Amino acid sequence: MTKKIAVINDLSGFGKCSLTAAISVIAAMGVQPCPLPTAILSAQTGYPSYFLDDYTDRMDEFRKEWKKMGASFDGIYTGFMAGGAQIREVFSFLDDFYKENTFLLADPVMGDNGRKYDVFTPELLAMMKELVMRADVITPNLTELCLLTDTDYREISGINEQERLVTAVEQMCASLSGGARRGPGQIVVTGICFTDDEDGIQKVGNLAFSDKGTRLSAFPFIGESYSGTGDLFASVIAGGRARGDSLDDSMVLAGKMIEAAIQDSAKRSVPRNDGVDYEQYLWMLAKKTV
Repeated sequence: MTKKIAVINDLSGFGKCSLTAAISVIAAMGVQPCPLPTAILSAQTGYPSYFLDDYTDRMDEFRKEWKKMGASFDGIYTGFMAGGAQIREVFSFLDDFYKENTFLLADPVMGDNGRKYDVFTPELLAMMKELVMRADVITPNLTELCLLTDTDYREISGINEQERLVTAVEQMCASLSGGARRGPGQIVVTGICFTDDEDGIQKVGNLAFSDKGTRLSAFPFIGESYSGTGDLFASVIAGGRARGDSLDDSMVLAGKMIEAAIQDSAKRSVPRNDGVDYEQYLWMLAKKTV
């Protein structure tokens, strides 16, 4: 039987992010994505102008109908939330569908590069902290990890040496998952920029943190960043978890696919807000069979 993931995220007409990215990536990995929209946008919020239709009032209707159908999911993957009220809807969804054999991956979308997104509010942050504490896996970027741990982003972003930066990120991850309280068992921090201690090359990497240790997977930074790469990354992690891949393998796979897409898009000067042309690299995500 095909594995299923409920994907709770927004749908943007332009930008190659959120549900557009998640549906194509998860399906390419042999897993069925079941989308539950949090908002419908004409284009992702990085564009100068966009229309946003808030779907908070409709989210509960999805939950009710899926419950009547007797639906069940191998995973639940949450992304963009337009406000704290939507996270409360997610909690109701979890009450019905988050079972013993279901994983919860939360991508705490709140900001990037030290900047908070337009929808950010103190209430959103407070509710997001509650959500990540219930998750099995979270995929924050460095800005979001700082928000979740009440850390000054300027202090962290000022560290360029690999060893010092990795240590600082590990300490923040430990504060979320360690101690007596329950927290996410696996944390993957994306978009960590540093100078490699060995070869002196500027790189961007992703760091996986769990009770099994820490792993950093990094690639040379080509000088360009694109909208939607975080969504692509989280979608690969979710799809990999559903089909039984290890976190390390999923992280490396996501990095390779996104690196190839970024390099290709940079060569052709694709605008940042349009997102990377990743579609031609979806073949990389297919499960290899003997």
